[in-house]
Amino acid sequence: MTKRKVFALILVGAACAASLTCSPLYVIRAGFEEAKILSRRRPIPDVIADSRTSAAIKRKLELVVQARAFADQQLGLAAGESYTTYSWVESDTLLMVVSGARKDRFIPYTWWFPIVGRVPYKGYFDFDDAYAEARELEADGYDAYVRPSAAFSTLGWFNDPVLNTVLRYGDVSLASTVVHEILHNSIFIPGQVGFNESFANFVGDRGAGEFFCQREGAADARCRLANLLWQDNVVFGAALSDLVTRLERVYKRDDLTVAQRVQQRDTVFANWRADYKRNVVPKLQTNSFRDYADAPLNNATLIGTRLYYQHLDLFEQVFQRYRGDLKASVHAIMQAARSNEKDPFAGVAALLGAETR
Repeated sequence: MTKRKVFALILVGAACAASLTCSPLYVIRAGFEEAKILSRRRPIPDVIADSRTSAAIKRKLELVVQARAFADQQLGLAAGESYTTYSWVESDTLLMVVSGARKDRFIPYTWWFPIVGRVPYKGYFDFDDAYAEARELEADGYDAYVRPSAAFSTLGWFNDPVLNTVLRYGDVSLASTVVHEILHNSIFIPGQVGFNESFANFVGDRGAGEFFCQREGAADARCRLANLLWQDNVVFGAALSDLVTRLERVYKRDDLTVAQRVQQRDTVFANWRADYKRNVVPKLQTNSFRDYADAPLNNATLIGTRLYYQHLDLFEQVFQRYRGDLKASVHAIMQAARSNEKDPFAGVAALLGAETR
């Protein structure tokens, strides 16, 4: 599976303190962990010049600098001071992310936070607290999902450093992550997490492809891999949409009891798994999603995953309409999304409709 990210954690934590939407311990722990990260920041040029820095870390940080410059200068994104510094955390995983959902309806459990609005997940630096939250959700009758995260964005409110957890990524994923997170500085629509993350997924992955192809040429292995990964993202996103459609047919049946809907959804999952292995896996050109049908599935895992893969084909259509001009595509999508913040996907669809008339 691809990387997972949570944004605005500390911004949220600070606001929670005033709004009483989070427990004091949650806020204290979030603030403490962010303070540690910020206190360890060092300018990336200084880290690269340090003789104690390994050659591998230097190379990855140089790639970060170049990908950041690409996002800023070539795509016109609001890089600000993000990714100009480096910091480290002790754990291989930065934090754990909890999400929940109704068992018999395709409705996520959400947490409301100031500034970012309602979000269908909550990040924990204390891993035990994350699993405790998941158990509480399950005790209340919800599906639950706990997943690791190695990166986050504070939407430009803080000088986000590059973390050692992210430097473990391969070159293509690293470049994509840098562009993805910087995109969050440029546009963030409160309460529209699916759009925010899916759009950033498109910009990050398409951006990584353009970054390596411009630098190294079409024959470069990283150029080819980035483009193949994006194509697989679109295929995978369509497969997830198919599963959602199948589930919604069951969930909309008011003639069924909750137990009957849950029983029928399990049948839907089983049939979809078989179809995925038979029809989707042969279309995949990388290993990113080949084993997805073997992973545990429930409404929470599906919602948590799908946040990053909604309507990717819509963004791709805009990209093709602009003849592969990524910068023009990105800024057209941002303008269209801002024109309809209640439904930014509809705003983008209207952009395509206006141009096809």
